[in-house]
Amino acid sequence: MSSYISLHNVKPDIILSSSALRAQMTADQLAEKIEYKGRIHYMEELYMTRPKTLLNIMTLQDNQYDKLFLVGHNPEVTEFANLLIEEHFTKLPTLAILAITLDIDNWEDIEENRGEIDFFIHPKQFKYYLPKQIRTTWDSK
Repeated sequence: MSSYISLHNVKPDIILSSSALRAQMTADQLAEKIEYKGRIHYMEELYMTRPKTLLNIMTLQDNQYDKLFLVGHNPEVTEFANLLIEEHFTKLPTLAILAITLDIDNWEDIEENRGEIDFFIHPKQFKYYLPKQIRTTWDSK
């Protein structure tokens, strides 16, 4: 999944991650793979929290950041995504990446249904076809 992001040159300005060990490991590996040099913010508030709380956390982010990566847990992340966009996901798959573009000027302006899906990828999409760049990375794990 990180290879896809790296190949498409998607880079965050900030990464927020749940403080749970598995989420931290995912955030760390993602950051390494995409050569993210910033600090990863591990937050207990991202573990088993309500979507409205996630929304509040987003509104508190510094406006110097344009792209934010959130590493969290289901079902909360799925519910949060459904809060931001009009489309509805039953459950985001493990390691899925959902990129949402928000029509806002400041993080504090986030409201429900203000987002549009930029892209959505998940591991099973690459089960049978892996571009050479991704396959090479995938096989090394």
